[in-house]
Amino acid sequence: MSRLIIVSNRLPITIDKQEGELIYHPSAGGLATGLSSLDDSMEKIWIGWPGQAVNHLRDQEAIRKDLKGHGLVPVFLNKQEIKLFYEGFSNKTIWPHFHYFTQYTTYDESYWEAYKKANEHFAEEVLNEIQEDDIVWIHDYQLMLLPALIRQHFPFISIGFFLHIPFPSYELFRMLPWRDSLLYGVLGADLIGFHTYNYMRHFLSAVYRIAGHEHQFGRLMVDKRSVNVDVFPMGIDYEKYAFHEVDIFKEDETFSIRSLAKKQKLIISIDRLDYTKGIPERIHAFEYFLQQNPGYRGKVTLVMIVVPSRSNVDQYQDLKEQVDTLVGRINGQFGGFDWVPIQYFYRSLSFNHLITLYQEAHIAMITPLRDGMNLVAKEYIASKEISKTGVLILSEMAGASNELMDAVVVNPQDREDMADAIRIALEMNKKEQAFRLNNMQETLKKYDVKHWATTFLNVQKQLMEEQKTKNILRIRKEIKEELLSDYQSAKKRLIILDYDGTLMNFDPDPQAVIPDDALMDMLRALTAAQGNHLVVNSGRDRATLEEWLGPLGIDMAAEHGVWIKSKDAWQRNTGLTTDWKKSVIEVLETMVERTPGSFIEEKEFSVAWHYRRVDKDFGEKRVREFKDVLLYLTANLDLQVLEGNKVVEVKNAGVNKGKASLNWINAQDWDFILAIGDDHTDEDTFRVLPPKAYSVKVGLASSAALYNLVSVEAVRSLLQDLIDIS
Repeated sequence: MSRLIIVSNRLPITIDKQEGELIYHPSAGGLATGLSSLDDSMEKIWIGWPGQAVNHLRDQEAIRKDLKGHGLVPVFLNKQEIKLFYEGFSNKTIWPHFHYFTQYTTYDESYWEAYKKANEHFAEEVLNEIQEDDIVWIHDYQLMLLPALIRQHFPFISIGFFLHIPFPSYELFRMLPWRDSLLYGVLGADLIGFHTYNYMRHFLSAVYRIAGHEHQFGRLMVDKRSVNVDVFPMGIDYEKYAFHEVDIFKEDETFSIRSLAKKQKLIISIDRLDYTKGIPERIHAFEYFLQQNPGYRGKVTLVMIVVPSRSNVDQYQDLKEQVDTLVGRINGQFGGFDWVPIQYFYRSLSFNHLITLYQEAHIAMITPLRDGMNLVAKEYIASKEISKTGVLILSEMAGASNELMDAVVVNPQDREDMADAIRIALEMNKKEQAFRLNNMQETLKKYDVKHWATTFLNVQKQLMEEQKTKNILRIRKEIKEELLSDYQSAKKRLIILDYDGTLMNFDPDPQAVIPDDALMDMLRALTAAQGNHLVVNSGRDRATLEEWLGPLGIDMAAEHGVWIKSKDAWQRNTGLTTDWKKSVIEVLETMVERTPGSFIEEKEFSVAWHYRRVDKDFGEKRVREFKDVLLYLTANLDLQVLEGNKVVEVKNAGVNKGKASLNWINAQDWDFILAIGDDHTDEDTFRVLPPKAYSVKVGLASSAALYNLVSVEAVRSLLQDLIDIS
């Protein structure tokens, strides 16, 4: 049975050593909660750093032994590794850069080297634990190299990766010197998850522009593997926050919070100290609100909880100083003996105090400048399950804003917008508050943290099964063996091959698609094998095919079947015209003028506009703009407009690769037929094949073909196998 191997920077426990004794403290974080809620029928092993530098081997062995019974495996890091890998590259390079604070990004090669070594260290621990049929789920930005490191040793294992922070736009990501390594590290996973569609979109854009891999609806082909990229917004343990009861008489501070809420309208602000949270901007907005709305002075209090974080980092020290100064100035300016505008606490809160604040606050002001998700916003909404009163002011830059659409959404950099939001929230009637809260609560109940974890894992399991059962010849050995056996026993064989994308990879450089010596030798060998009849059925023009492949003496179809070469003679389809070409070329020339890098290919009976050197999205935008014009032009001319792989082609209707292939399919009774192609135009060939033929699509797009091969290299490998048994 498959086991789940969870890997994160931190274990769900923290270790302290007091008076020589090891003390273990459980973590109550969202990740630990979500993963603990998974089905117990699956054995789980969690690998991560225990939160302390443990130097003595005796202590390390004791910790390993203590944790083993709980399914936990520690990764020990020394102080230098913690400083350079965790505090360095993770939190001084990736963290600011991915949150759009490039002014804080540190480009330090020693940090990068430590990051690589730490990921390798994690990989060693993982490799010691995993088995071939396990499911591995890796978490967050500290371990972006780990999926590829594991993949090197276990090529077919199921690996998932989830990024809990934003993924930046391509223009930002490309600035990192280590961008390729980080991308290819993550692409070692089979399933890659993000909180929002925007993060997913940025990632796919970076993959295409940096690594050259195009996607189809979030699916990528990387190293002959299918990689799925998707959105999984993380939720909370809804019940925990919705129905927690606090005894106010047992805790003085809880009683004080409720007493304050009866005298004042409370706005709560709860953050870890971080420049991404927009704390100074929020204070300035509250100050502006008090300036513009003097009638609310003495009636509204901002209760600001700032949890200490990374106090040894310069930017965080400066931020703490700035917040202290702002709070002091505003309290001095507006406060009195009976009212303090900002109640400021630089510490963490107990769960009871936190829940009480949530329950009593009239407004939660959660306005980060950039945030992967922000679970505090969700916790506040859940805490209002019973009261149905309260308003959430939420930054549009928080991932949670994609789900909590009934919040009052603001631009965290717009002081006036946030001040207006405070006024709107204070004046909102209870009926509207209840309506908004109810809508958001229904969403959070449905998409809680258990749903997040279960959904991700179910998709990963589905992908794992898909990889096992999909008709990809390199994976389905029995299919390949059956094909080879049928080929070997047949006496009359027909092999129909497309050219671009099947025998040669697409390339913007025209010289790069000329058949290489290895391909020519392979085609000669296939042709020479007794009983074989080889056909290349291509969209390329007759002259090019003749120049490249003519010496082989094989049959060919050019321009999707406009020209047929059989027994060394070319023949043209009858009834074809070229009068239409001038008007079509004029339209396509306009497309070239507006799209640098694109070009027109004029053939005898067709015209193609290629955008293989152009950004994929940009090229497709042009296609959408001009396709209607082309369709209008060709509507009454018995022409077709075909979209291929980064090409739009206009040609005579009634001519296609399928009709061309019938010239050979119907020529005699074949014992064995194999057709391989990658493009939309090859679908016509697949559809006319007899039931017993082997049809193979290159790539994983939906197709009329029965089977798939993942790449040109896989096609060549199959053809070489045919040659070897001929």
